[in-house]
Amino acid sequence: MKTNENSTHSTAGAALLNDPRTQDAFTTAKNSIKIYGALGAAALLAVIVVASTGHTVNTFMWVRAVLLPVIAVLIHRITASAARGSRRAFERVSTLAVIMPITIIGVDLIPGVCPPWYVAMQVVCMLPVIGVAFITRGSALRAAFPKKR
Repeated sequence: MKTNENSTHSTAGAALLNDPRTQDAFTTAKNSIKIYGALGAAALLAVIVVASTGHTVNTFMWVRAVLLPVIAVLIHRITASAARGSRRAFERVSTLAVIMPITIIGVDLIPGVCPPWYVAMQVVCMLPVIGVAFITRGSALRAAFPKKR
């Protein structure tokens, strides 16, 4: 059955989407994104405190600290859309949950980009996102959103 990008599942897919395991997985994913957002906000606060105490905070750290909590809001909305049956949203969340930790931690590990405390903070911020990567690849969500052939 062909569907457009905004459509929801077929009847069989809708039944899987309403399965308690599927909804529990989405609830956990949404809560993980909320935790990521809270940690991102704490990282922003830490950058503000460090800068206000006269320590060096580079432009990269400011931009990253401001953008990551904003991105958390967007990812949460995409995850909520996936929970309502959007395959496209599910694929986006699934992909972002893998790419974000790799790129964010990878860039932070480039010597001279960030101080070690900031790298550690970013790693902690990415832990819930890594959890979402596992959730979106778990059996409940794989069954609700089988790969297209």
